[in-house]
Amino acid sequence: MAHQYRPPPWLRSGHIQSVWPALFRKVRVENPESEVLPTPDNDELHLDWHRQGSSRLAIVSHGLEGHSRRPYVLGLTRALLAEGWDVLAWNFRSCGGVMNLQPRFYHSGATEDLRQVVDHGLAQGYSTVFLSGFSMGGNLTLLYLGEQGERVDSRICGAVTYSVPCDLAGSADMLALPSRKIYMQRFLRDLRVKMDEKARKFPDLIDISDFDAIHSFHEFDDRYTAPLHGFKSAPDYWAQCSASGRLKDIRVPSLMVNAADDPFLSQKCFPESRAVLGAHVRLDAPKWGGHVGFVELGNDGYYWSERRALAFLQGVS
Repeated sequence: MAHQYRPPPWLRSGHIQSVWPALFRKVRVENPESEVLPTPDNDELHLDWHRQGSSRLAIVSHGLEGHSRRPYVLGLTRALLAEGWDVLAWNFRSCGGVMNLQPRFYHSGATEDLRQVVDHGLAQGYSTVFLSGFSMGGNLTLLYLGEQGERVDSRICGAVTYSVPCDLAGSADMLALPSRKIYMQRFLRDLRVKMDEKARKFPDLIDISDFDAIHSFHEFDDRYTAPLHGFKSAPDYWAQCSASGRLKDIRVPSLMVNAADDPFLSQKCFPESRAVLGAHVRLDAPKWGGHVGFVELGNDGYYWSERRALAFLQGVS
């Protein structure tokens, strides 16, 4: 069946699955058309359009410290283009190689930005819109749909999300474990570059003098993410922005695919109760897949995650 994923034995490791695509996957897609979308607070969102004249649009949101041209985004983009969809892949503020203009950057609950991107896509005249997101982008997508609830635009047919840290506090705890140190160090290394630039532009707001003392998202989110985005603390940010509390409010068919061996996800990222999932969200929890992995080595270059998205779309679009 489409939802079964059985990688070869040597790929049955959450850590291997999580790093393999970043190291070895190459996806070729024709260069997109770029667009800069101004925001109401005098900032910018940078968009990649893959257009082929379709009446159907897929909007894809990347993960933490990712961007619109990461292999996992391009892999899904290629698969959707082959099925006749246009694709809009967007960059969170400060991502995609261009620093944003405001002191704030992006976070797991910045649904106002996704809402603007969706509204902009709908304004182009598409009859059907599909949403997808990876990791942080998956949480953002589901949170947005939960917030929309009954008001969701009728042209939005559904969503597929992968490796979703819908319990942000639990995921922060997971990434603080010694066995996840390599992932945390990479995130902090990338974030340090951005915070250096932010501190130069906004020295009265951002202090990086002892950034090297930060070793977890507990510390980073408490010091930077929460105050820059209007939250009281890291726990307050996590509580308000975790999608798990809004899944029951979603009113379009939505799929959350979280691998059981994902090294980033807490147990609360695998809800089974209809009281949590609601009537419209389905959880797939394959035994393997890691974090945004789901590697396949077929001749067509597709990964299982892309096949799963296409199979899901056949039933909702």
